[in-house]
Amino acid sequence: MERKPCPSDVTDDEWAFVAPYLTLITESAPQREHSLREVFNGLRWLVRTSAPWRMMPHDLPPWHAVYQQTQRWMAACCFEAIVHDLRRLLRELAAAVQEATGESVELAYVDQGYTGEAAAEDAAQQGIQLGVVKLPEAKKGFVLLPRRWVVERSFAWLARFRRLARDYERLPKMLAALHFVVFSMLMLVRAAPYLATLASQ
Repeated sequence: MERKPCPSDVTDDEWAFVAPYLTLITESAPQREHSLREVFNGLRWLVRTSAPWRMMPHDLPPWHAVYQQTQRWMAACCFEAIVHDLRRLLRELAAAVQEATGESVELAYVDQGYTGEAAAEDAAQQGIQLGVVKLPEAKKGFVLLPRRWVVERSFAWLARFRRLARDYERLPKMLAALHFVVFSMLMLVRAAPYLATLASQ
């Protein structure tokens, strides 16, 4: 019997993107007892709700299966790879951005890595103006950077994931890995329009 979906479940478009990163063995391998997507949903539920591993709901895979697979994903740096690639995807400017947003972007804030004429010209060809956020050359004391609130907003989003609200983990490497899990979830939401475009091609 199919379980009732949870708000933390991965969507079809999100799963299509992350499945290649998380499939460390083939789906037909005899040692696989539980759906890999459901195991991933179990991990997503855990970081969202902050329940202990052993209190995993019965309609999700057993807690030990989710925990063991999470350890394998951590050892293979799967979530780090997802986050790094999503960051590259979300930072693609110009044509890809306009295609994903229906030609609606007029101004894009970027960091100092996009300083220069080449980046500005590429963006201008697609009707986008770049706003480069950088430190002033001469500064004294505290300087409020433009768009700094975006960084603070990211920290606030992390706090919504109760597993990160307090230091529940015994090992620092587990806590670090769960940050990558959460950032992958947040970035998948932001990349959803582009992922849907890729899925339709």
